[in-house]
Amino acid sequence: MTGPDEARRRVGPARRLWVPPVVGALVALALGLLARHEAIAPGAYPGSYLRLFFSDSLYFKAWFATAALVLGVLQPLSAASIFDRLPWRKPRWIAGLHRWNGRLVFVLTLPVAYHCIFRIGFQDTTDRVLAHALLGCAFYGVFVAKVLLVRRRRTPVWALVTAGGALFAVLLATWYTSALYLFRTAGFHF
Repeated sequence: MTGPDEARRRVGPARRLWVPPVVGALVALALGLLARHEAIAPGAYPGSYLRLFFSDSLYFKAWFATAALVLGVLQPLSAASIFDRLPWRKPRWIAGLHRWNGRLVFVLTLPVAYHCIFRIGFQDTTDRVLAHALLGCAFYGVFVAKVLLVRRRRTPVWALVTAGGALFAVLLATWYTSALYLFRTAGFHF
């Protein structure tokens, strides 16, 4: 069963769908330029900054990114339920869970991004580091584009699904190029 908002989205026109991705690309570019401006000398790690009870800020970032990814896995599943793509009836609370879980994923990434932008800056010392820097900027650009698409009343479902899938894919790739790399090379400790 679909609600009136979902039905309206399905028949809505696809006009001006280019605006959210362009705004998202501008956000990603702005973050990259800001981080490039803040970049430290290659190999000069600024040390612990924000670490709470972790042994190092790298582990702080890795575990927060891992928590964001774990919660991020719920996003495609809850979206599938919202759009009646699962074999059972969707619960009434699933849309609220999807929104609040997405907000929590975003909040978990903020201290990580802050440290990356203002303490480390945009780095390109290796291909992995460059890919991580680009993906980190892209995550927030795709996030902005998705939010703008969700806020439009007549966004087609395919555009929402594409934006959500792209956001999860960028989050996964960002995690893969940072947290997983750290866990593989230095171990799974705090």
